[in-house]
Amino acid sequence: MKQISDFGELFGMINNTGMDNRQEFIDKLKSTNRKGIDCVLEKLEELGFFKAPASTRFHLNYQGGLLEHSLNVMHIALMLRQQLIDNYPNIKYLKDKVTEESVIISSLLHDVNKSEIYYIEKKWQKTDGQWKEYETYNVNYNQFPFGHGEKSVIQLLRWGLELTDDEIIAIRWHMSAWDLPFQSAELKSNMNAAKDKCPLLAIIQAADGLASSIVEPNSNAE
Repeated sequence: MKQISDFGELFGMINNTGMDNRQEFIDKLKSTNRKGIDCVLEKLEELGFFKAPASTRFHLNYQGGLLEHSLNVMHIALMLRQQLIDNYPNIKYLKDKVTEESVIISSLLHDVNKSEIYYIEKKWQKTDGQWKEYETYNVNYNQFPFGHGEKSVIQLLRWGLELTDDEIIAIRWHMSAWDLPFQSAELKSNMNAAKDKCPLLAIIQAADGLASSIVEPNSNAE
């Protein structure tokens, strides 16, 4: 796999509108040769992942936004991993501890829980004294109301994907404190333990935040 060496190259990849996002997503996942990938891709197609937005009104809130966001997170995560390996000799262990395969799996699949929650609804707004109908996205959590990161993990395991412990941790906790219901002391302790145990988690969290807050339009983390 070609290494991403700097931010200029990274943003060139992200802003390449001629790139077939869907095909890149499929090719990257299949390159891992992970057991269960074909079933995951079938399920994502069935649930509408490739057409879903990344949010309702924040980053990439348009058709295909979720796919684009997932690729952005992967590009940034791979770049961060390589920069850390190249520039900090004291953490060379990272090359073996956090593999490219795990980065690809965790970043591309961290938000599969969003595949089935969005739907298009019609609303009215008054513009220049005239009421006009427009389409927007809304959410429905009734299909499988089971949280964010944990839902993604459960779905992937149900679909037969083999995940390492670190990949499970990275996907589960990628939202960091945004995903702590009622500020549970137990969940905060688990999240902190996950950070200490799993450097992959730190990379995925950072990549997700950089993608949604800086790289992508209408930047607000969700």
